[in-house]
Amino acid sequence: MNKLEKFAQMDTYSNVFQAPDFLKLQETPFYMRGKWGKEYFKNDNPIVLELGCGKGEYTVGLAKLYPNLNFIGIDIKGARMHTGATQALELGLSNAAFLRTHIEFLDRIFAPDEVSEVWITFPDPQMHKPRKRLIGTFMLTRYREFLKAGGLVHLKTDSQFLYEYTSAMLKENAIEPQVTTADLYAKDSPVDANDPLLTIQTYYEQKWIGHGLSIKYFRFQCPGKEHSFVEPDIDIELDNYHSVGRGVQLVHRN
Repeated sequence: MNKLEKFAQMDTYSNVFQAPDFLKLQETPFYMRGKWGKEYFKNDNPIVLELGCGKGEYTVGLAKLYPNLNFIGIDIKGARMHTGATQALELGLSNAAFLRTHIEFLDRIFAPDEVSEVWITFPDPQMHKPRKRLIGTFMLTRYREFLKAGGLVHLKTDSQFLYEYTSAMLKENAIEPQVTTADLYAKDSPVDANDPLLTIQTYYEQKWIGHGLSIKYFRFQCPGKEHSFVEPDIDIELDNYHSVGRGVQLVHRN
């Protein structure tokens, strides 16, 4: 099935939403803003977002594990999203939905206090563009526009650069993480081996583990609007690889 066929099929899916462009959102917030629980999920269970969901492996996996939570996978690449959206429908997961939009627009799509948690799974570390880092201070100021007080942020990454950046960013802003580990699957990991978190692995995560890369994980509460974020002023060695094709390619970075 090609991209156009996938897009056409998703237009018929009840669990897929597509937000308009930013100019339209600036004029009028998305019609579901403040209504996701009541009008789509038809309950008041906590809403959890997966940002940059790709094929939706976490959105589907988490929805299966936690039926009392509502999950929305968000990405701009709809062809990949088709996989998770189709699986969710086939499995009858009424607590899973998918949204095609730019993550920068989310404060126009979700109302204040509408979201309880944010998952960021294997994002591009954006080593040269701090404002584009999904775990960076610029984006955190956007998330707290719709996160509940004490809302949780989860980060799962293979990037050593992003691990060191996130550690420094949290320290600079006096944010004490609830959980942090440089190797999620190590024997001495602070995450229990029986935790459901460890039962979900994306296709590429398994590839990276197979190439000997450790998986890093953070969980912390996002500070409220009274907090002024400070970007850490540190030099971090760049990752010496990037993910391409079906695996990991080792490359030299200048």
